[in-house]
Amino acid sequence: MNDSNNTPHQREPAEDRKEKHGFFDVLKSVLWGALGVQSNKNREKDFQHGSLKVFMVAGTIFTVVFILVVMTVVKLALRNTGL
Repeated sequence: MNDSNNTPHQREPAEDRKEKHGFFDVLKSVLWGALGVQSNKNREKDFQHGSLKVFMVAGTIFTVVFILVVMTVVKLALRNTGL
């Protein structure tokens, strides 16, 4: 009976290692990575738990949104200066 009680406890760490990143975990990793301030610990966690496809899609979306924001800011600045 002790073995059956210990079995679920032994499986929990293995399940934790296979745990996937949530939306906010991916968003946080992409933002910190883009700013260049991602810690080595978080980077290793991303490689262990994250999916390459998810990070590629999130990085692409972030890049497109970033470019659109920069373009909008530049257009507004030029419009306000009369150029």
